[in-house]
Amino acid sequence: MSDRNKLIENNVRLVHSCCKRFVGRGVEYEDIFQVGCVGLIKAADGFDESRGLCFSTYAVPTILGEIKRYFRDFGAIKVSRALKELSMKIQREKELLEKAGETATLSILASRLGVTEDEIAEALASARQVLSLTYEDDGGVNELQLPLDSHENEVCARMLIDDAISKLPPEEQNIIKLRYFDEKTQTESAKLLGISQVQVSRKEKKALEKLRIFMA
Repeated sequence: MSDRNKLIENNVRLVHSCCKRFVGRGVEYEDIFQVGCVGLIKAADGFDESRGLCFSTYAVPTILGEIKRYFRDFGAIKVSRALKELSMKIQREKELLEKAGETATLSILASRLGVTEDEIAEALASARQVLSLTYEDDGGVNELQLPLDSHENEVCARMLIDDAISKLPPEEQNIIKLRYFDEKTQTESAKLLGISQVQVSRKEKKALEKLRIFMA
């Protein structure tokens, strides 16, 4: 069995997981599943393992995009306006929370907007783009890619990253924020944190590995 076919076969569960979101919308589950499998195949063909991205992180938005395109083409559901409105609400709530000094996590936003966390995630994944965090370690230059929904909703995507970062230990949170949001060098970050540059490098690498898992 080729690596491509093995990748597809081992990740059919992702298709079922995505299809469950569309049950009860006027289309037979088998039809949705077939379309989702097309998305999985496209994801397998476009996946570049050398980028260090978890396959599920890359595949899920591709599968969802394929299914949503099918629904839009056949007029089964109208999602664009609703998703845009929800995205705008998310952005407003996030700005209000940031002004109050609070972190806009998925659970907090879902509670404030009266929707589920899945609905928040669906709004943000409606049109996939990628945000890259590039870093360098002993193996050379690497890239951690995180899915975004669109350029106009990049602020909302930052919320997804904040949610993942909030799960890190405090010191690792500080390192990620200094390195990727304050754009500090490892040496500058080390001085601010009172540790060595080597420690920053080691802890940063460990934090990025955790973020891959959280975002998957």
